[in-house]
Amino acid sequence: MLANRSHARAPRRGAYLLPSLFTVANIFCGYFALTESFKAGLLVAQDVAAAGTHFDMAAKAIGVAVLFDGMDGWIARQMGTSSAFGKELDSMADTITFGIAPAFLAFSWGVQAVLTVPATPLIENLTTAGWLISFLFVICSVSRLARFNIQGAPASSPASRPVHRHFVGLPTPASAGLVAAIVHVNSGNPMSGWLWVPFWLLVLLATSLLMVSRWRYYSFKSIDLQKKRKFVVVIGAGGVVALIWFYSHVVLLVIAVSYLLSGALGKVRHLLRRDTAEALAQKREV
Repeated sequence: MLANRSHARAPRRGAYLLPSLFTVANIFCGYFALTESFKAGLLVAQDVAAAGTHFDMAAKAIGVAVLFDGMDGWIARQMGTSSAFGKELDSMADTITFGIAPAFLAFSWGVQAVLTVPATPLIENLTTAGWLISFLFVICSVSRLARFNIQGAPASSPASRPVHRHFVGLPTPASAGLVAAIVHVNSGNPMSGWLWVPFWLLVLLATSLLMVSRWRYYSFKSIDLQKKRKFVVVIGAGGVVALIWFYSHVVLLVIAVSYLLSGALGKVRHLLRRDTAEALAQKREV
């Protein structure tokens, strides 16, 4: 009798497909972003406005993929359909959408589309630096995903993986979202003048290093909408969606930069608390 009840409560096989469908949508967005960046790269020398439209579409695709990436994990946890296959598929999807696609977009939009002047040693060196740093972005994102996969519960029991309140290192969707937000705030139009390229490469370098850092970033997975008084979270989320809908260029950039800086603020707060605790310990010893 008990066996029949437990079997009835078990999720149906079709339920496991729903989170995977969102993961596949994530992969599609990454592939679409790659193709749009490639189209823009071909058009930038002929029609800058048309190239900017394709760059902006690539940035939007990465932004939509961030939503899909959050939905697949949330649905799997709510339905109790977490699986080792889903975990690996999600990791592969993130490699494409939040590693390769934003790196290709960053290089095409911020380096290749800007350095269209006749080749000089300086331009060639900047192009090489852009290629190397964008590749570093991919390596750091893959390393970040690999570190996340080996943390917590083993792969054979993903359902038992605890929901942590913080990530270690900047999450790959956040790093890709920052690249997409910067491109989108310019409506996809490439920067004018090669002097902007070094600053853009510094942003990419800093973002890459933050992904493999030990800095902690808040994980919104710990938010439980089933608890009482969580209607405030729903109202707040609705307000954010409305702001993004009407003022996406500015709001998305503010969100991306604020989340990136939250890790630095958390690190400073941790150091201040540690220094305070050490000072109190020294006073007690005296």
